[in-house]
Amino acid sequence: MAKRVPARAKVDDAHELYHLQDEWKWFSTLGVVLMVLGLISVLYCWFASQAAVVLFGVLLLAGGIVQVVSALWAGKWSGFLLNLLIGIIYVVVGLFMVDDREHAVMVLSALLAAFFIVSGIFRIAAALSIQFPGWGWALLSGMVAILLGIMIYKGWPNTGEVIIGLFIGIEMIFNGWYWVMLGSDLKERSAA
Repeated sequence: MAKRVPARAKVDDAHELYHLQDEWKWFSTLGVVLMVLGLISVLYCWFASQAAVVLFGVLLLAGGIVQVVSALWAGKWSGFLLNLLIGIIYVVVGLFMVDDREHAVMVLSALLAAFFIVSGIFRIAAALSIQFPGWGWALLSGMVAILLGIMIYKGWPNTGEVIIGLFIGIEMIFNGWYWVMLGSDLKERSAA
Protein backbone atom coordinates (compact mmCIF):
# COMPACT_ATOMS: atom_id res chain seq x y z
CA MET A 1 0.00 0.00 0.00
CA ALA A 2 1.49 3.34 -1.04
CA LYS A 3 2.04 5.88 1.69
CA ARG A 4 0.26 9.18 1.14
CA VAL A 5 2.54 12.14 1.53
CA PRO A 6 0.82 15.24 2.91
CA ALA A 7 0.64 18.19 0.52
CA ARG A 8 2.69 20.28 2.96
CA ALA A 9 5.54 17.73 2.84
CA LYS A 10 5.54 17.82 -0.97
CA VAL A 11 5.79 21.62 -0.92
CA ASP A 12 8.65 21.50 1.61
CA ASP A 13 10.50 18.88 -0.45
CA ALA A 14 10.05 20.90 -3.64
CA HIS A 15 11.28 24.02 -1.85
CA GLU A 16 14.36 22.24 -0.51
CA LEU A 17 15.12 20.64 -3.86
CA TYR A 18 14.74 23.98 -5.63
CA HIS A 19 17.50 25.45 -3.48
CA LEU A 20 19.71 22.39 -3.92
CA GLN A 21 19.42 22.17 -7.72
CA ASP A 22 22.41 24.43 -8.31
CA GLU A 23 24.51 22.33 -5.93
CA TRP A 24 24.17 19.06 -7.84
CA LYS A 25 27.88 19.12 -8.77
CA TRP A 26 28.89 19.09 -5.10
CA PHE A 27 26.67 16.09 -4.33
CA SER A 28 28.00 14.23 -7.36
CA THR A 29 31.60 15.12 -6.49
CA LEU A 30 31.09 13.92 -2.91
CA GLY A 31 29.73 10.65 -4.28
CA VAL A 32 32.64 10.13 -6.67
CA VAL A 33 35.19 10.90 -3.93
CA LEU A 34 33.49 8.45 -1.56
CA MET A 35 33.45 5.75 -4.24
CA VAL A 36 37.16 6.26 -5.07
CA LEU A 37 38.12 6.17 -1.37
CA GLY A 38 35.95 3.09 -0.95
CA LEU A 39 37.67 1.36 -3.87
CA ILE A 40 41.10 2.15 -2.39
CA SER A 41 39.93 0.77 0.96
CA VAL A 42 38.71 -2.45 -0.71
CA LEU A 43 41.94 -2.92 -2.66
CA TYR A 44 44.15 -2.32 0.39
CA CYS A 45 41.80 -3.67 3.08
CA TRP A 46 44.48 -4.87 5.54
CA PHE A 47 46.19 -1.48 5.45
CA ALA A 48 42.85 0.33 5.68
CA SER A 49 41.91 -1.75 8.75
CA GLN A 50 45.20 -0.97 10.47
CA ALA A 51 45.00 2.72 9.54
CA ALA A 52 41.42 2.99 10.83
CA VAL A 53 42.42 1.48 14.18
CA VAL A 54 45.50 3.68 14.56
CA LEU A 55 43.56 6.81 13.60
CA PHE A 56 40.77 5.96 16.03
CA GLY A 57 43.33 5.24 18.76
CA VAL A 58 45.14 8.54 18.19
CA LEU A 59 41.84 10.43 18.30
CA LEU A 60 40.87 8.73 21.57
CA LEU A 61 44.32 9.41 23.01
CA ALA A 62 44.20 13.09 22.05
CA GLY A 63 40.64 13.46 23.34
CA GLY A 64 41.59 11.77 26.60
CA ILE A 65 44.59 14.03 27.15
CA VAL A 66 42.46 17.11 26.50
CA GLN A 67 39.79 15.85 28.90
CA VAL A 68 42.31 15.09 31.68
CA VAL A 69 43.96 18.51 31.26
CA SER A 70 40.54 20.17 31.22
CA ALA A 71 39.46 18.35 34.38
CA LEU A 72 42.67 19.32 36.18
CA TRP A 73 42.50 22.89 34.92
CA ALA A 74 38.88 23.37 36.03
CA GLY A 75 39.83 22.40 39.57
CA LYS A 76 37.32 21.44 42.22
CA TRP A 77 33.77 21.04 41.02
CA SER A 78 31.15 18.30 41.24
CA GLY A 79 32.06 16.74 37.87
CA PHE A 80 35.84 16.73 38.41
CA LEU A 81 36.25 13.04 39.24
CA LEU A 82 33.94 11.85 36.46
CA ASN A 83 35.69 13.95 33.80
CA LEU A 84 39.10 12.88 35.04
CA LEU A 85 38.14 9.18 34.95
CA ILE A 86 36.61 9.44 31.48
CA GLY A 87 39.75 11.19 30.22
CA ILE A 88 41.94 8.47 31.73
CA ILE A 89 39.80 5.75 30.12
CA TYR A 90 40.14 7.49 26.73
CA VAL A 91 43.91 7.65 27.16
CA VAL A 92 44.17 3.97 28.15
CA VAL A 93 41.93 2.76 25.30
CA GLY A 94 43.74 5.02 22.81
CA LEU A 95 47.13 3.68 23.92
CA PHE A 96 45.82 0.11 23.69
CA MET A 97 44.58 0.69 20.15
CA VAL A 98 47.82 2.27 18.96
CA ASP A 99 50.07 -0.22 20.78
CA ASP A 100 48.18 -3.48 20.09
CA ARG A 101 46.57 -2.96 16.70
CA GLU A 102 45.91 -6.66 16.09
CA HIS A 103 43.63 -7.08 19.11
CA ALA A 104 42.11 -3.65 18.58
CA VAL A 105 41.19 -4.61 15.01
CA MET A 106 39.41 -7.71 16.30
CA VAL A 107 37.43 -5.75 18.90
CA LEU A 108 36.58 -3.02 16.43
CA SER A 109 35.45 -5.53 13.82
CA ALA A 110 32.85 -6.82 16.29
CA LEU A 111 31.76 -3.25 17.07
CA LEU A 112 31.66 -2.47 13.35
CA ALA A 113 29.23 -5.34 12.81
CA ALA A 114 26.88 -3.83 15.38
CA PHE A 115 27.33 -0.34 13.89
CA PHE A 116 26.49 -1.47 10.34
CA ILE A 117 23.39 -3.33 11.49
CA VAL A 118 22.07 -0.43 13.58
CA SER A 119 22.90 2.25 11.00
CA GLY A 120 21.30 0.15 8.26
CA ILE A 121 18.11 -0.19 10.30
CA PHE A 122 17.98 3.58 10.85
CA ARG A 123 18.67 4.29 7.17
CA ILE A 124 15.89 1.94 6.08
CA ALA A 125 13.47 3.42 8.63
CA ALA A 126 14.28 6.96 7.49
CA ALA A 127 13.96 6.07 3.81
CA LEU A 128 10.60 4.35 4.29
CA SER A 129 9.07 6.93 6.61
CA ILE A 130 10.25 10.18 5.00
CA GLN A 131 10.58 9.09 1.35
CA PHE A 132 12.90 11.97 0.48
CA PRO A 133 14.32 12.32 -3.05
CA GLY A 134 16.41 9.28 -3.88
CA TRP A 135 14.97 7.37 -0.93
CA GLY A 136 15.20 4.10 -2.83
CA TRP A 137 18.98 4.40 -2.95
CA ALA A 138 19.10 5.16 0.77
CA LEU A 139 16.92 2.08 1.32
CA LEU A 140 19.35 -0.05 -0.71
CA SER A 141 22.29 1.47 1.18
CA GLY A 142 20.63 0.54 4.48
CA MET A 143 20.04 -3.03 3.32
CA VAL A 144 23.67 -3.34 2.22
CA ALA A 145 24.84 -2.00 5.60
CA ILE A 146 22.75 -4.62 7.44
CA LEU A 147 24.06 -7.37 5.17
CA LEU A 148 27.65 -6.26 5.76
CA GLY A 149 27.08 -6.22 9.53
CA ILE A 150 25.70 -9.76 9.47
CA MET A 151 28.61 -10.94 7.30
CA ILE A 152 31.15 -9.44 9.71
CA TYR A 153 29.41 -11.10 12.65
CA LYS A 154 29.30 -14.51 10.92
CA GLY A 155 32.98 -14.37 9.84
CA TRP A 156 34.37 -13.01 13.08
CA PRO A 157 37.11 -13.55 14.36
CA ASN A 158 38.66 -15.32 11.33
CA THR A 159 38.23 -12.35 9.00
CA GLY A 160 38.76 -9.61 11.60
CA GLU A 161 42.11 -8.37 10.27
CA VAL A 162 40.82 -7.31 6.85
CA ILE A 163 37.10 -6.97 7.34
CA ILE A 164 37.14 -3.41 8.66
CA GLY A 165 38.91 -2.00 5.62
CA LEU A 166 36.99 -4.18 3.19
CA PHE A 167 33.52 -3.40 4.49
CA ILE A 168 34.19 0.26 5.16
CA GLY A 169 35.25 0.43 1.52
CA ILE A 170 32.09 -1.35 0.32
CA GLU A 171 29.92 0.88 2.51
CA MET A 172 31.67 4.00 1.12
CA ILE A 173 31.13 2.82 -2.46
CA PHE A 174 27.37 2.32 -1.94
CA ASN A 175 27.04 5.54 0.04
CA GLY A 176 28.94 7.38 -2.71
CA TRP A 177 26.62 5.87 -5.32
CA TYR A 178 23.65 7.29 -3.40
CA TRP A 179 25.18 10.80 -3.49
CA VAL A 180 25.93 10.49 -7.22
CA MET A 181 22.30 9.46 -7.86
CA LEU A 182 21.01 12.37 -5.76
CA GLY A 183 23.27 14.75 -7.71
CA SER A 184 22.01 13.28 -10.97
CA ASP A 185 18.39 13.75 -9.86
CA LEU A 186 19.10 17.37 -8.90
CA LYS A 187 20.82 17.98 -12.23
CA GLU A 188 17.74 16.70 -14.09
CA ARG A 189 15.51 18.97 -11.99
CA SER A 190 17.68 22.00 -12.70
CA ALA A 191 17.59 21.31 -16.45
CA ALA A 192 13.80 21.05 -16.45
